[in-house]
Amino acid sequence: MIPATGKTPDDQKSRGIVVLGAGGHAKVVIEIFRAAGETVDYCVANAMPTGGAVLGVPVLVGEDEPLALLHARGYVRAHVAIGSNIIREKLCNRLRDMGFTLASAIHPQSVLSPSATVGDGAAVMAGVVINACASVGEGAIVNTGATIDHDCKIGNYAHVAPQCALAGTVSVGSLAFLGLGTKVIPNITIGAKTTTGAGAVVVRDLPSESLAVGIPARVVEKSKENHK
Repeated sequence: MIPATGKTPDDQKSRGIVVLGAGGHAKVVIEIFRAAGETVDYCVANAMPTGGAVLGVPVLVGEDEPLALLHARGYVRAHVAIGSNIIREKLCNRLRDMGFTLASAIHPQSVLSPSATVGDGAAVMAGVVINACASVGEGAIVNTGATIDHDCKIGNYAHVAPQCALAGTVSVGSLAFLGLGTKVIPNITIGAKTTTGAGAVVVRDLPSESLAVGIPARVVEKSKENHK
C-alpha cells in the first residue's frame, strides 16, 4: 500500500532508513535517527496507525511485499523497532535475507566508550552510558538512562530496560530481558531468554529461560515472555 499522499518510493531521493514497526518504540527510534542526522523515509507495519503516519513518516502496511518494493527502489538500510525480542530477531533475519543491512540507532546523547562495540541493528537510547570494553550484541536494545559498565556483554536481541545499572563484567544472554531499573552486581551471568522483574537486584547468576524477581532476585518460574 502506498500512502495517501500518492508518493511512491520512486519519489524519494534521500533513500533513508526503513523502520519496521509503527508503535511507541518506533517513535523513539525515529527520533534517535533524526537526532543523529539520519532520515527515516518509511515505516512498515501490519496495521495502519491513526493518520497513516508515525511522527510524519508514512506507513506501508504489509510484510514482505512493501519491503521488497522498497528494496527494489534502492532502499538498503533498515531497523526493526519492535520491543519483543523474539519478533525482533525474526524480522532482522528476514531483512538480511532480503538484502537489507541492519542500521543501528545510537542516540547522540548517549555516552559510548571508544573501546565499546555495538552490533548491527541495535538501539542505544538517550542517557545511556556504555563503558570500556563493553559489547552490545546485534539487535539488542539498551534503553533510556541504562548504564553498562566495563567489560559487560549484552547478548544478541537482549533488552536492557530504562534505568538498569550493570556493574563490571556482567554477561547478559541472548534474548534476555532486564526489567525496568534492574541492578546487577559485578561478575554475574544472566542466561539466555531470562527475564528479571522491575526493580530486581541480581546478586547471583541466573539460569537460562527463567524469571527472577525481588531483592535479591530469586528465580520464581520459567520465563514466559521470551518464549512467545
